[in-house]
Amino acid sequence: MTVPGERSPGRTLLVGCGKLGVALGERLVAGGQEVLAIRRTPGALPSGFRSIAQDLRLAAPRDLPPCDSIVITLPPDAPDEDGEGIYAAALAHLAEALPSHPSRVLFVSSTRVFEGRPGPRPLTEADAPAPAGPRAHALLDGERLAARLLGARVIRPAGIYGPGRESVIRRVRERVPVDYSRRTNRIHEHDLVRLLDAMLRAEDPPPLVHAVDQAPVPMGEVVTFVADRLGGEAPPRIEPEGNGGTVLDGALMREVLGSLRFPSFREGYAELLGGSD
Repeated sequence: MTVPGERSPGRTLLVGCGKLGVALGERLVAGGQEVLAIRRTPGALPSGFRSIAQDLRLAAPRDLPPCDSIVITLPPDAPDEDGEGIYAAALAHLAEALPSHPSRVLFVSSTRVFEGRPGPRPLTEADAPAPAGPRAHALLDGERLAARLLGARVIRPAGIYGPGRESVIRRVRERVPVDYSRRTNRIHEHDLVRLLDAMLRAEDPPPLVHAVDQAPVPMGEVVTFVADRLGGEAPPRIEPEGNGGTVLDGALMREVLGSLRFPSFREGYAELLGGSD
């Protein structure tokens, strides 16, 4: 369903279509939209999706129909011996296969592109990225290539959590040592899917949005909260602590989306662990 003043996502191509793409596609199908999905092994996709089996690193898909929207959720991989990761070939093959230019393209990146500039000052979309490791460099290269080839708008989620994304809960249960001082940001998968849907529907969304909730906090606060909900002890501290990590500002996301269902880790983990905060 599309309300007055919005564009319709129309026929939407999901490129990659892992857990996040599936959740978005199911939301679109429930709203009456047509969904196509490209990934290497499409067998487990929902029945409402039209699947296209193709490894975009190797070749462009044939006879791709015109699409109104594209959402790219390909994960980065380490550069190969020529210094290229998945994005150079995959995005070039995608652009080659499109019979016409869609009116909306979204590229899902990560706030990892800021890993090289830790500190307490909240970083906004106006701050320059500072990738440090190979995956962060690959993500930034992917952002730039998707914008150049496809006119993509970029969404940078922080740590995604939600049903099936429970690594913090598992680490607390297993009492894996944690750097309590590390600054962290996160977003519940439900709110991230809502943001992607809103970016598809908005008449003129921003070119870049940080997908983060309203509560960047040290990791110690998160694991202590989760341990309390589990009725156990918090995991031990890593010694020495690094006092690293970034703080991301999510004000622009809230302008696009409105209020979050899970404005902080407290609401999100309370639901995951049963009960309400």
